[in-house]
Amino acid sequence: MPSQFFGLNIGASALSAFQASVNTTVNNISNVQTKGYTRQTTTLESSTPIRVNAKYGSVGTGVSATAITQERNLYYDTKYWQNSSSKGYFEQKKYYLEQVETLLEDDGVQEGFTTIFAKMFNGLDTLKTKGEEESVRNQFIHQAQSLCTYFNSLSKSLSQMQEDCNEEIKSSVNTINGISQKIATLNKEINMIEVRGGHANELRDQRANLVDQLSEMVNTETQEYEVHNSYGQDLGGTNYRVIINGQVLVDGNDYRTLDCKTQDYRNNQSDAEGMYEICWSDNGMDFAATSGSASGSLKALFSVRDGNNAESMTGVVQSADTKNITMKWPSVTDVNKLALPEKGLITINNKKYKYDGWDAQVGEDGITSIQFHLTQDIDAEEAGALADSQMVCGDNVDALGIPYYQSQINEFVRSFVQAFNDIEKTGVDLKKNPMGAFFVGNTAMGTSFGGDDWDAKVAAAKKEKENGGTYGFTISSKEDSYYNITADNVAVNSKSLQDPSYFSTATEMNNGEAKYDIAEKLLTLQKDVKMFRGDSAESFLETLLSDITVDVDKTNTNYKNYFNLQTAVNNQRTSVSGVDEDEEALNLIKFQNAYNLASKVISVMAEMYDKLINETGV
Repeated sequence: MPSQFFGLNIGASALSAFQASVNTTVNNISNVQTKGYTRQTTTLESSTPIRVNAKYGSVGTGVSATAITQERNLYYDTKYWQNSSSKGYFEQKKYYLEQVETLLEDDGVQEGFTTIFAKMFNGLDTLKTKGEEESVRNQFIHQAQSLCTYFNSLSKSLSQMQEDCNEEIKSSVNTINGISQKIATLNKEINMIEVRGGHANELRDQRANLVDQLSEMVNTETQEYEVHNSYGQDLGGTNYRVIINGQVLVDGNDYRTLDCKTQDYRNNQSDAEGMYEICWSDNGMDFAATSGSASGSLKALFSVRDGNNAESMTGVVQSADTKNITMKWPSVTDVNKLALPEKGLITINNKKYKYDGWDAQVGEDGITSIQFHLTQDIDAEEAGALADSQMVCGDNVDALGIPYYQSQINEFVRSFVQAFNDIEKTGVDLKKNPMGAFFVGNTAMGTSFGGDDWDAKVAAAKKEKENGGTYGFTISSKEDSYYNITADNVAVNSKSLQDPSYFSTATEMNNGEAKYDIAEKLLTLQKDVKMFRGDSAESFLETLLSDITVDVDKTNTNYKNYFNLQTAVNNQRTSVSGVDEDEEALNLIKFQNAYNLASKVISVMAEMYDKLINETGV
């Protein structure tokens, strides 16, 4: 039978339980503005009853505060993380694409291609009537150099943007490594508390916040399951795993890290040096940052840095020996469209081979085959097994990134320069000397080239065909051809800059007076000749801007959609996990009233005991 003071104990248990509830409510209120804080609740359960020798059999013993737990919903967390990675992808991509769009703009504030190109041809139009005047020639030549300077600056700006993406990739990897280590440490600390029956609410908040950050960068999943011994008994702890892009990053107390390795090759001709590739530190395997299931800001950085619209050179192995691999049926046959780096990487049957140069066989319809010179010899048996295998040069990244725009600009520059030089080389300068290349490519050694070797090979091939032979010749990645003229190195011939007479406006000079038949032909290059993707040269910027504008609009739309979706999911998550000031105020009053009522019980019991002890007697 319970003692006479049993009721006092029941009242005391209520005081203790409601005091804990009030404290939890106060803690919620104090963290109402704390980012990532999860609302906590006190779990109240009736205490274990005791049996008595009476009809009713047992009596209650009061109330117990058994736990202080978080109010979280895993479903909303999972949806938030999934959406966060998609939002992070489009947000990061939007940031860089808008910069590319700004670079290509031509408005009243920024003078771009259309304005500079028009000025050059206006100068050429003046030159066709005043070709003998040095000042007019000089003005046109410097306007042409301004066009080259524009392309040089544009190429360097895109390269700098690519380097910025590259450094941000490294920074993201460092952040991921830091998060993985922190989560593993928190897993250990959480289990140390919870294996003893407690609830590590604040530590779980820290861990969830880290997963929130991680989900913006990569596609993130989590798994948590109870730990049992060999007899199936629950040990009280849990094993928490974090999976990014389908690969385990954290497993309980263990974590993995990523490494950034500098590539010693290029995937595209105009790529900047020192691009990073990501691999796992423990086994050296590649990290699938751009796989189909990947998402997040890290994938966006790779898409912008490496995106070439999946237009890498592809083909089939025609033959292979210990030193060379020859490709047939190349996907790109126009030399002016080549984005193949001089030194790079080819992939055959999932194995990578480095090369340090190539030779291309050119026929009437363009490139027919390419022979790659391997950096390291392979054995004859391996070489023999490569025949008729599919091969890819560099990486095929299906996005309109910086390499794509560099390639498009290079294609236009080569096509325009070649067409301009072909016309110029048919004329004579003001001193009646045969004219050479007006536009050239400058090398790092300070020399220049203007496609003379290319012209000689084309002329020889044409002559061979006229004599009943087959049209064809070979170009090398290292020699003078229009392949090696890019937006980065195009320039006006230094001879013309130093001597304005070194420019042809006519095929011949009569009595020292200039004719203008060459100038007339050059003027047709502005509007009348299909120069770039089936359009005229002056429409180049409009054509390229249409690509970036469509991509930016699509990215903006997707970003807004995922931003709105994340807001909706976060509101749902907050409705469960967040602290509502009005709700907590009601809870505070509710638990205060309950506490006051429990205090009244103690007061009543005290009066009863006083009556029993002090006023009841013999």
